[in-house]
Amino acid sequence: MPAENLRWETLEALKKSTKAKIPFDPYWSERGEDILAGCREDLSLSPRSGVVLERLGPLPPQTSRSFLGSSSGDSSPGLSEENSASASSSGSIPDINGRSNTLHSAPPFRTDSEQAVELKEEDADISDVSTPVSLPTISLLSPKAMETAGRILKFEEKQREKAKMALKLRQEMQEKLVAAVASSESEQLKRFEEFMELKQRQEYQSMRDMMDRETKESIGRQEKLKEEQRHRMKILNLRLREAEQQRLKEAELERQRQVEGRERLRNLNTIQEEILQLNQLLDPSKLSKTDLPAASLSSLSARGNQLCSQVSEVVRKTAEGEFPSVEDMAVAERALHEMRAQIRLMQEEVAEAQEQKKKEQAEEKEELRKKAALQAQQEAQKKAEQSAKEKAQRKGLQNSAEDGTLKWFKELQESAAQCAKSFEQLSSPKDAQTKKLKLELQKAASIPVSQISSNSGSQLREIFDKIDKLVSGRAVVSGGRSVSTSQHPKGLDFVCYKLAEKFVKQGEEEVASHHEAAFPIAVVASGVWELHPRVGDFLLAHLHKKCPYAVPHYPPMKEGMAVEDYQRILGYRVDDSGVEGQDSFLKRMSGMIRLYAAIIQLRWPYGAKQGSPHGLNNGWRWLAQMLNMEPIADITATLLFDFLEVCGYALVKQYQYQFWKLILLLKEEYFPRIEAVTSTGQMGSVIRLKQFLETSLQSRQISPPKGQLSATFWRT
Repeated sequence: MPAENLRWETLEALKKSTKAKIPFDPYWSERGEDILAGCREDLSLSPRSGVVLERLGPLPPQTSRSFLGSSSGDSSPGLSEENSASASSSGSIPDINGRSNTLHSAPPFRTDSEQAVELKEEDADISDVSTPVSLPTISLLSPKAMETAGRILKFEEKQREKAKMALKLRQEMQEKLVAAVASSESEQLKRFEEFMELKQRQEYQSMRDMMDRETKESIGRQEKLKEEQRHRMKILNLRLREAEQQRLKEAELERQRQVEGRERLRNLNTIQEEILQLNQLLDPSKLSKTDLPAASLSSLSARGNQLCSQVSEVVRKTAEGEFPSVEDMAVAERALHEMRAQIRLMQEEVAEAQEQKKKEQAEEKEELRKKAALQAQQEAQKKAEQSAKEKAQRKGLQNSAEDGTLKWFKELQESAAQCAKSFEQLSSPKDAQTKKLKLELQKAASIPVSQISSNSGSQLREIFDKIDKLVSGRAVVSGGRSVSTSQHPKGLDFVCYKLAEKFVKQGEEEVASHHEAAFPIAVVASGVWELHPRVGDFLLAHLHKKCPYAVPHYPPMKEGMAVEDYQRILGYRVDDSGVEGQDSFLKRMSGMIRLYAAIIQLRWPYGAKQGSPHGLNNGWRWLAQMLNMEPIADITATLLFDFLEVCGYALVKQYQYQFWKLILLLKEEYFPRIEAVTSTGQMGSVIRLKQFLETSLQSRQISPPKGQLSATFWRT
C-alpha cells in the first residue's frame, strides 16, 4: 500500500525534525502534569509494545520484508543502509532480541491479580516463540508507536472491565448462593414446624386416649366408692353414738381446760403486774439517787426491760384469744424469779454504795464543816437576790384590768343592753306578723355571715354588699322574699345587734374549728364596722361578754354569787348537764381571740378609709395589759399563743424594735410566772407558747399567719 511504503520515510523525516526529542507519556493527564513537562527526555516505548504489536496480527508479506534486515532483493539497499546507519548512530532503537530480553525481565504491568496472571501467560507465549529472523528496528517517533501506546491503554481498560465483570459475576454467584441457602433453611424450618405440629397432634391424641381411659376407670372407681359409701354409712351410724359420747367427754375436758387457762391467765397477769412494779424499782431515774455506778445502773435497767419484754410476749399471745400454756407460765415464773434476783442484787449493790458513801461522807465531813459558814453566807446572798428579783417581777402586776379599760368595757355592755331592751317587742313578738318579720330579719342578718368563706374575693364582695344594703335600710331578698329594716321602727337596732352577735358566734364555732376561717370573716366584719360603727360596738360587746379575756379582764367572784353564775361570767357554758369541759372552753376562747386578732389588723380593701376601724394600737394595748396582769393557768398561755400567731407578723411590721422588746419581756419575765401557775397536765399550751417565743427570738422574725388573704384573692 502507498501509505505503508512511505512509512519509513515519514519516520526518518520526523526523526530529523526539531521535535524528535519529545517524550511520550500516556499517563500525564492522570498524574496532573503538563503535556510538555518532560520534553527534554528521550522518547521511549514500553517494553511490552513489541509483544502487543505481534499479538495485534501478522503484517503483510511485503510489509514484513520491509521490517526484516535480511539480504532479499525486495528490500531497498539505500533505505536499509540509511536505517542501519541511523540506528548505529543514534542507538535509540533496540533490536528485536534486546526487546525480547527486556520483556523477560520486565515486571507485571498491572497490580490486579487477574491481569497479572494473563500477562504472565502472554510472556510465556512470547518467550516460547522463536525468532530466527531479526526484525528491522522501528523508530520511536513512528505513528505505529503512537498507535501501540493507545492500544495498550485500551487493552488495560478492557482488562479492568473484565475484572469488574468477573467481580460482579462472583458477587451475583455469592448472592444466589446465600439466597439458595436461605431458601433451603426456610424449607427445613417448615419441615421442622410440620414435624412439631405432627408431634403435638400425636401427643394430644395420646392424652385424649389416656383421659378417656382414666374417665372410664374413674367411673368404675365411683361405682366402687358408692358401694363402699353405703357400707360406711352403716358403720358411721353406729359410730355416731360413740362420737356423741366422745363429744360430751371432750366438752367436759374443754371446760376444765378453760378453767385452768383462766387460772393461768390470772396468775400471768399477777406475775406481769409484779414484774412491772419491780422493774420500776430498776428505773435509772430512781437508781441514779442510790449512787450506783453508771455501768451497773444500765445493766440492771437493761436486764429488767428484757424480762418485762419476755413476759409481755407471753401476755401478747393471750391478747389474741389464747390461754397461756404451761411452758408460757414457766417462762413467766422464771422471769419473775430472775427479776426478784435482780432486785436483791440491786439492793445489795445499793447497800454497798451507801456504805461507801458513808465512808466518803465521813472523810469529807471535816472539809464540809469548814465550808459550812461560807455556803451559808452564799445561800443567804442567793435568797436575798431571788427575793429582790421576785419583788421586781411582781411590781406593776395586777389581778384586774385598768380603770379606763373597765370603764370602756362597762360602756359597751350598757350600750348593748339598752339596744336589746329597745327592740324587746320585736325580739319577743306577740302577733304573728311581727314574729314573722323578726324571723325574716334574723335570717337576713345571719345567713350571709354563715356563707362567708375563702373561696373567692367576688363571693365576699357579694356577701358584704348584701349586709351593707340590709344595715343601710335598703330591701334585700332573703328566703325568696324581700325584707327591710324599715318595716319596723326598731328593725335597724335588731339587725345590728344580731349581725354583731352572729360574727362573734362564727368566731366561737367556725374559727375555733378552722383557724384559717378567721381572715375572711374578719375582713367582712371590718368592712361593715367601717361603714356602720354601731355594728362594731355591738361586736365588741358580744365578744367581751362571751370572752372577757379579750378586754382583757378577769372578772372577780362577788360575795354570795353562785359558782355556776360565776362560771358563766368567765365564759363557760353552763346547762342542765353541767359545766362544759376545759378543752371545749379553751377551743371557743381561742376561736374568738383569733377572730379579734384578725379584725384589728385587717380592713375592707374597697373602703374609703385607711387602716382598720379597730387598728393595731388596740392589739398593742391588749398585749401590754395581758402582761401587766397575773397569769391564769391554761388560759393565759393559750390566748397569748393564739393572739401572737395571728397578729404577731402585723405587730412586728408596725412596731418593729419596740415589739421585740415586749416579746423579750414576755419570754424572760412573764413566761416563768405562767410556768409557775401551770400544773403538769396543762403544759400543752405552755410548751406551744415557749416554742413560738424561742423560734421567733432566734430567727428575729414571725411568719405570716396561715390563711391570710393575698392580693390575688380579690381578683378571683
